[in-house]
Amino acid sequence: MKMQSRRLAALVAVGLTATLSLTACGNKDNGDAGSGGSASGAASITFLPKNLGNPYFDTSDAGGKKAIGELGGTYAEVGPDTATPDSQVQFINTAAQQGVDALVVSANDPNAICDALNEASSAGTKIVTFDSDTDPSCRDLYVNQADAAGIAKVQVDMIADQIGDSGEVAILSAAANATNQNAWIDLMKKDLTDNHPNITLVDTVYGDDDDQTSFDKTAALLQSHPNLKGIISPTTVGIAAAARYLSTSDAKGKVALTGLGTPNQMREYVKDGTVTEFALWNPADLGYLAAYAADALVKGDITGAEGDTFTAGDLGDYTVGADSVVLLGDPFKFNADNIDDFDF
Repeated sequence: MKMQSRRLAALVAVGLTATLSLTACGNKDNGDAGSGGSASGAASITFLPKNLGNPYFDTSDAGGKKAIGELGGTYAEVGPDTATPDSQVQFINTAAQQGVDALVVSANDPNAICDALNEASSAGTKIVTFDSDTDPSCRDLYVNQADAAGIAKVQVDMIADQIGDSGEVAILSAAANATNQNAWIDLMKKDLTDNHPNITLVDTVYGDDDDQTSFDKTAALLQSHPNLKGIISPTTVGIAAAARYLSTSDAKGKVALTGLGTPNQMREYVKDGTVTEFALWNPADLGYLAAYAADALVKGDITGAEGDTFTAGDLGDYTVGADSVVLLGDPFKFNADNIDDFDF
């Protein structure tokens, strides 16, 4: 969809300066409510991350705010303090009662918020998921950061390279019910089994996207598995907490750590040798794209059907794929050679 050079340009441009439809997957009938955005040309769009105070979502939602500003719409961000399965329900209900045109949600659970989302949809609110999806019947469009197989593969490739394609590894994930995390983990397990017979996955633990919990889980992994050679953490909170633990432990330089993180979180750990390489997309771009997608749905420019096209500001043109999914692009690897080129 985008050449890598264009993606890198977008990464730098968006940074921190600062996601629907008559048919979609669930074939919902959204009625007349919430049509004010379409009529006025200025949509009200509310972002609902997994939890507030999470640097990843601070960045993604800032990208959404930037896009909504460009569109002349009204931006809001609401959310729980902790990323638990049903913690987002009250915020969905409130947004629907307020008549917002679109909700952009990163789901803590694929099913727990579906009833609330369906009620909001019936009231006329367009439902966009981003970062972490619900069951497709509960939303109009999903803005995916990258193909799940690609995200899983890049993490397995990095850990395999860093430990010489042999030894024990563990996974430090976010919440046990996180849709995206579990999809990536299943694919990582398959990749390890199929392509890396000398690597053994000995444990999968959950830090609940909480810094201290993730820090403690890292310590417990090292105690439980003295022969551990690597940790994969497909969560920005988890990888930063694991790096913080490793950086002052005897395991520094002995246990490799990779996964998904942001440059600003990971810079010091790359520079001090705790982490060799990690990957991510630009979360600001993800929020930016989700906001433009939501606006296009509110205005009726797209319906969420496969083949629909729309323009997402500085990021250019996008096409809706199967199952009403829009794909941001491929993951990018960060290391000591390039990490200072990025600020998010």
